[in-house]
Amino acid sequence: MGGIEPHWIWLTLGLVLAGLEVIVPGVYLIWLAVAAIVTGLLVIGTDQLGGTMGLAGQVVSFVFMALIFAYSARRWLRDSPIVSSDPLMNNRTGRVVGQTVLVTQAIAHGDGRVKLGDSEWLARGPDAAAGEWVRVSGAEGSVLLVERLTLPGGAVEPAAG
Repeated sequence: MGGIEPHWIWLTLGLVLAGLEVIVPGVYLIWLAVAAIVTGLLVIGTDQLGGTMGLAGQVVSFVFMALIFAYSARRWLRDSPIVSSDPLMNNRTGRVVGQTVLVTQAIAHGDGRVKLGDSEWLARGPDAAAGEWVRVSGAEGSVLLVERLTLPGGAVEPAAG
């Protein structure tokens, strides 16, 4: 292989793939990196035992190791998935469920607008006049589903007007 010992090529390939996994996370490059490193170690081990592993054997070893590591990891992750400490992290509409929002454009015939934070959202729910407070009960895409506020004791806030 042009003066560079094969095990260095495999070990370098493994480190490059591991670095790419850090830059472009996708969970699969790390298993290719491990397969390349193990192939490099197998080449070293074969050389230490007095044998040689040809290029074809190295490639076959790498392919089999990559398949074994990737499918083993896939099965392991399927059986014991990673549980997020914040499952709504990337679900902006899911994070607002339960919040109280101000009606900015009257909700008439089920449609209107509400103010949440510093932005306005389309809203769907029971009729409510502008200036009333409603609670977010869910979302359909970027439309917030709202409901009338329930006062302590079970009473519903009367509609203005």
